[in-house]
Amino acid sequence: MPSSYNNSRRDHSVPHSQPLDNTAPHLDASPNNNQHLLEPSIVPVWLSQRTIGFWGFIWLWIGMAVIIATFQLGAGGVAGLSLMQVVAVIFAANLVLGIVMTLTADIGTEHGLSFAVYLRAPFGIKGTHLPAVSRGIVAAIWFGIQTYLGALALNGIVEYLWGFDNWILWYLLFATVQIVNTALGIRAVELLASIAAPCIVAISVWMYFTLDVMAKAKGVNIWTFAGDQDISIIGLFFANMAFWSALAVDIPNLTRFLSTSGDERSFFARNRNVFVAQFLALPVTQAWIALIGGVSFIAAGDWNPVTVIQAQGGGFTLIVLLLMVILAQWSTNNAANLIPAALTFVNAGAPRLSYPLALVLAGIIGTAVMPWLILDNLFTFLSYYGAVLSAVGGIMVADYYLLRKRRLNVPALFDSEGQFRFANGYNPAGLIAWLAGGAMALIFLEYAYAVGFITALIVYLILMKTWIMPRYPQAEIDTRDGDSYLATSVGLSWVYTKNGRFDRLTNDQIPASALKREDR
Repeated sequence: MPSSYNNSRRDHSVPHSQPLDNTAPHLDASPNNNQHLLEPSIVPVWLSQRTIGFWGFIWLWIGMAVIIATFQLGAGGVAGLSLMQVVAVIFAANLVLGIVMTLTADIGTEHGLSFAVYLRAPFGIKGTHLPAVSRGIVAAIWFGIQTYLGALALNGIVEYLWGFDNWILWYLLFATVQIVNTALGIRAVELLASIAAPCIVAISVWMYFTLDVMAKAKGVNIWTFAGDQDISIIGLFFANMAFWSALAVDIPNLTRFLSTSGDERSFFARNRNVFVAQFLALPVTQAWIALIGGVSFIAAGDWNPVTVIQAQGGGFTLIVLLLMVILAQWSTNNAANLIPAALTFVNAGAPRLSYPLALVLAGIIGTAVMPWLILDNLFTFLSYYGAVLSAVGGIMVADYYLLRKRRLNVPALFDSEGQFRFANGYNPAGLIAWLAGGAMALIFLEYAYAVGFITALIVYLILMKTWIMPRYPQAEIDTRDGDSYLATSVGLSWVYTKNGRFDRLTNDQIPASALKREDR
């Protein structure tokens, strides 16, 4: 029997709800042992620290969903399909993706965990860095792309008003403002979204009617227009799923801050603040912005409504348009790019790399890749990374629901000698399943999301049950006490104290020695 057997067995006794005592799971927090797995921003978020409410999560999703690339998605669709078909396909794709997002979201609402820390379970405490950092780099690249678009908008306003032209200066300034805003914590991110999202929606409605008038002036009915290109409905469907594949896997980064009451056994009650946001706000917003891109293409042959309307006038109109671009990039970057990137980098560099420094690192990486060059091949970029991340989603669903039944030995995630050490820190099942799912997704690129997700899910389950679990027992799977490894469902939070131990405690039991998050 492998030596890891005894290490994993020691994590079986997890108390239900009691003050710190000698029966609780214990971690040696000495610098040479477990400190590289710990950093304040990646410890579990307590129930008392979850501040995003019903409307807050909706505003976050609206803010994230309004990005320039979505205009291009809609324009590409109407080149061969009717506007109604494009809207219906994109709406349906986001509904289906919402199912995956809601499943992975429970990792955050139940255990308060970030994406990268959770991946220590299916990939190992070292293996997590391969998919997590890959996602972090992609998020950093997206940050660079959207900061560049925002900088161009800022430069356009300043150039129009004062004749000063220097987009590089505005890029650096805009990047700095976004990093500082995100470093202030989730409350600051939510506040920006609550301001930006309503403004963006109002401006987008005005854009739609402006473009519709332009189309009618040319004798074109936007709802009867039909392009002559060969556009596949299935291809458009899966392209849109790939569009949000990254958020589908790392949504726990946000839902760990989502307000929820304890003792909620019902999945639907526990995640009630998730459903409207992901099954209504995301599909409606995504379809609406894609519709505007489609109308822009129909009215002027250009997918970008900002440039189309800008060409028709200036003054206040120009400033309003560019203000929308700035708010859209800013609100998306905070929640969808900077937070995911920083948390994956912290997970890899803890404890030396703090959350604020990780945000700066994300900004540096996003700039170093020269995002203005990636824009020319944006959808190729989206297709390939969406294909690879679809496999990660399949592994997460298989691991969290089909194997662990939502139960998780959280203390072992922060224990370098615990059950998630597997083979020298790597879980071969997760890595092989990721490679297999990613490879199949790239081979069948048009159907990448479905192929990668299903392949990885099946391969992971088979390898875990036939190979890994007999060699590396998993406490939460072997236990007969179903409540021992739950948190929110039983009204408890996973709390790490500065004397080096984890306990599941109620809000009233959390001691002063508890390690608080740095990003709050």
